[in-house]
Amino acid sequence: MDEPPVAGPAPLARRLLAEFVGTALLVAIVVGSGIAAQQLSPDDVGLQLLENSTATVLGLTVLILVFGPVSGAHFNPVVSLADWFLGRRQGHGLGATHLAAYVVVQVGGAVVGAVLANAMFDVGTSLSTKDRATPGHLLGEVVATAVLVALVFALARTGRGALAAPAVGAYIGAAYWFTSSTSFANPAVTVGRMFSDTFAGIAPSSAPGFVLAQLVGLVVGSGLVLALYPDAGERADDVVLPHPAPTERHQR
Repeated sequence: MDEPPVAGPAPLARRLLAEFVGTALLVAIVVGSGIAAQQLSPDDVGLQLLENSTATVLGLTVLILVFGPVSGAHFNPVVSLADWFLGRRQGHGLGATHLAAYVVVQVGGAVVGAVLANAMFDVGTSLSTKDRATPGHLLGEVVATAVLVALVFALARTGRGALAAPAVGAYIGAAYWFTSSTSFANPAVTVGRMFSDTFAGIAPSSAPGFVLAQLVGLVVGSGLVLALYPDAGERADDVVLPHPAPTERHQR
């Protein structure tokens, strides 16, 4: 039996579309399920969080499976930054120009996703008033982000990237509960959630602290990856989900 042809790397425009739509849908899932939970269980915050986290686990798993083969399904500037930083010395992963493009579309998609969720539930779009930036919350973001970075690169380095969809979904679901911040672990999602004054929102005054904590988590997670898997950068093209690697010509 003839083997199916191996697909080449997707053009940058297609990868950016995947990152934009994937990030938008991720935020729509997080914000929309938060609004639904708030409406369905108005007097039980614990049940609201359970409903919100369950939807996020399932939704994120599906989104990684759908968009991963095209762009890697980063949906997260921290993951894209780690992909560039860890892979650049071995000539793998995102180039600097593609990194910048990924981050722009991820942030734009996150804002669109929040607006979409607001519109679906007829709550209107407004800036959140939910303050979150306490020392405990910021520490929670460092931990959540560091483990996320370590997880996706450990899976890629050990040839288990195909497990990224359920593994990342499961980890984010667990981190909703074991971190005080409910594990945003994503600067784009943080920005997007500013635009929904609902259960899943975050006040603009809290967002810079969260983003800074996530960047610290990126440094910690990258250091852990290098300590455990010094050659992890060689598999940067398999983060989050294995996808055809661009050639040097595509990176320019």
